[in-house]
Amino acid sequence: MQKAKLLVALLGLCMAVALPSQAQRASRLTAEWEYVQQDLGGVWEAVRPVGAGNPESVPFWQPVALPHCFNARDAVAPSANYYQGPGWYRTQLAVQNPYANGRTRLHFEGAGQKTDVYIHTTKVGSHVGGYDEWTVDITKAVADFQKTEAYKEQFKGKIPLSIRCDNSRDLEMLPSNLSDFNVYGGLYRYLNLEYRPALSLERLSAKAEVDAAGKTGSLLLKASFLPTSTPSSSPVPVVVRLLDPRGKQISKFQGTLPVTAEEQDIHRFALKNPKLWSPAQPQLYTVDVTVGTGAEAYHQQEKIGFRHAEFVEKGPFKLNGQRLLLRGTHRHEDHAGVAAAMTEPMIRQEMVMMKQMGVNFIRLGHYQQSRIVLNLCDSLGILVWEEIPWCRGGLGGPVYQAQAKRMLTNMVQQHYNHPSVIIWGLGNENDWPGDFPEFDKQKIRAFMTELNDLSHQLDRSRYTAIRRCDFCKDIVDVYSPSIWAGWYRGIYTDYKEATEKEFQGVKRFLHVEWGGDSHAGRHSENPDNALAEITASKEADERAGDASLFGGSARVSKDGDWSESYLCNLVDWHLKEQETMPWLSGTAYWPFKDFSTPVRPDNPVPYMNQKGVVERDFTPKEAYYVFQSYWTTAPMVHLYGHSWPVRWGAEGELKMVKVYSNCAQAELFVNGKSYGVKKRDSQNFPAAGLHWNVPFLTGNNQLRVVARQGKETVEDNLTFGYQTQPWGKPAKLTLQKVAEANGQTTVEVKLLDAQGVQCLDAVNWVEFSLAGAGKLFDDLGTSSGSRKVQVYNGRAIIRLHAQPGKTAVAVQSPGLEPVLLTL
Repeated sequence: MQKAKLLVALLGLCMAVALPSQAQRASRLTAEWEYVQQDLGGVWEAVRPVGAGNPESVPFWQPVALPHCFNARDAVAPSANYYQGPGWYRTQLAVQNPYANGRTRLHFEGAGQKTDVYIHTTKVGSHVGGYDEWTVDITKAVADFQKTEAYKEQFKGKIPLSIRCDNSRDLEMLPSNLSDFNVYGGLYRYLNLEYRPALSLERLSAKAEVDAAGKTGSLLLKASFLPTSTPSSSPVPVVVRLLDPRGKQISKFQGTLPVTAEEQDIHRFALKNPKLWSPAQPQLYTVDVTVGTGAEAYHQQEKIGFRHAEFVEKGPFKLNGQRLLLRGTHRHEDHAGVAAAMTEPMIRQEMVMMKQMGVNFIRLGHYQQSRIVLNLCDSLGILVWEEIPWCRGGLGGPVYQAQAKRMLTNMVQQHYNHPSVIIWGLGNENDWPGDFPEFDKQKIRAFMTELNDLSHQLDRSRYTAIRRCDFCKDIVDVYSPSIWAGWYRGIYTDYKEATEKEFQGVKRFLHVEWGGDSHAGRHSENPDNALAEITASKEADERAGDASLFGGSARVSKDGDWSESYLCNLVDWHLKEQETMPWLSGTAYWPFKDFSTPVRPDNPVPYMNQKGVVERDFTPKEAYYVFQSYWTTAPMVHLYGHSWPVRWGAEGELKMVKVYSNCAQAELFVNGKSYGVKKRDSQNFPAAGLHWNVPFLTGNNQLRVVARQGKETVEDNLTFGYQTQPWGKPAKLTLQKVAEANGQTTVEVKLLDAQGVQCLDAVNWVEFSLAGAGKLFDDLGTSSGSRKVQVYNGRAIIRLHAQPGKTAVAVQSPGLEPVLLTL
């Protein structure tokens, strides 16, 4: 009930403030699109009349809705590389600009990766870069086409719009295809049709500042007019209203502005004791600007916040004068079934889940992200490190470098007003060569310095940062080294010592990217076994080859069991240690959600980076609750093992039960019997002291935990089987239907030994297939949504649509006899 109330409150808050700041009348172009995944001979093939001797349906266009990604499913198809090449979109627009002499524009919130835009056969704009926003003015092209016979006869008063996107490999374009994420293609963010009056602003900059004590605040507003704005011989009137977080007007300015494309000051407001923005209380003011008068006036609103952020040299992070431990994670623009084309409700659900986990900080990896994400960070109270996609590969030539500077400029200017942003990221893993014959550290240093200077020129109020490029760590304001204790190198108990060593070597330290992979649904009775073969070391960085599952020195990433059990221990240890490091500014776990990557085809879910604490479809893993137990205050309790249907061991053997909770104490009941109350102690590993060693019954067992925080009580329940019969090597497969709901059938494969005992430690590959009238829910990049997957504890499931008697599903595994199930 507590979680439900929090979710409703957070969703309500987001609905109120998360919508984009639309400068004028605008509408999302989401419906009535067609798409073809190939190149055309030219734009004429997208708009030519049907019939009259022309082919009627070649090439084959398919209806789609925006946002749409080329690689919605093939990014995780187990036996093929994802598509990289051109694709075309087309639709027809009803254009009715209500403003006399107004401008009609297409506003792209992001499109990948190179984009050309056409009105009928006229090219009206192009853009290179998949992550920054951009606009195309189509006013003249629309007016010209409206004078043609084709407008009246063939298109019946509609405007044909065709868009070519291309994510082909290109070494002279950011990001590198060596990156550990897909370089997606398509119109995967929202596209808006926008009408502007003849006079309108190009950019409204709001610089909100406050002293560390929070006593004195100031707000400087600057603006520049669109270059297409109708010239005026005299200044135009401007009215600015400043509204407090409750919507009450607290100040107003009336004046005039000369019409110029150059940025100019509008007004500076002074505030006494402004309500401060923080993760606990994300107080947002509203700036309301009107330029001109009457029906042709231009109107714009921006949300702003007053906060003072400081990374103390050789010390922690402070917000509004007080130490704040940054408790962070990362976000990739990626989701099951849609890849990069996440809708606003999907984005909102993801960000709310992060907030519910206790996050107060996020690094947006590794590129500028949607304005929707930034609006949600503002409203939810999540501090932000946002970066450009200079990621791996080395340094390209003039075209490459110009793109990097352009993307940095766009990112800073487009997200300047967001109070959540505290860091502009300039690069990631720039010590990783491969795209070019030359790898010159001095040239990389020189260009990093150029970017650092440009960032400070554009925005002197925020810090710059990079991650993992030691030969550039002195250039930026904040540096994050590579520390992967217990995964790519060393053991997780190395974490604190390794971190202290790295902290000493930089002026301002922040640790982003740590954690480990886990295959959802896989659990272990002895998760730390792999640590016995690994030498403790102060060196915890990731090195070339460490991410590979083959060869090299012993490491958990290669030799561990990839269980949720191990990841929970690793996370638990890191979080308990972070509470004893007063000099630490903070950390960010990598990442929040599993995501697709072309460089990991051999992972248990092929082509998936499985380090997330939730799966690619938002299903929480057990580690999600470990974070919640350390980072949240609303009482919560969670028994480990909700996705672990069968545990194993000897009869009468004492087995550990772990409870993750932020409450002061908890009582465990096993099969109705109390095993006592334990008090929470964050330094009592594991599970902050909330662990019991108890016997289970052969067969079904029931666990119940009751946790107390003051007068509040929360509880959790869990039912599972306990297998005492030992097993041999897998000898056969079984396949059966285990559930049916909402039109979906769930089937489960199990691996049994020669005596029919389930092999609970089996990690074999299995592959599902389907025949007849049905559809597998596969290519989702989840443990239960992949037709090829490693089993978890000797089992795996997949869902499908089936018609009784007409659908058959099969499963096979190397070395075992395939089985077939008719539904």
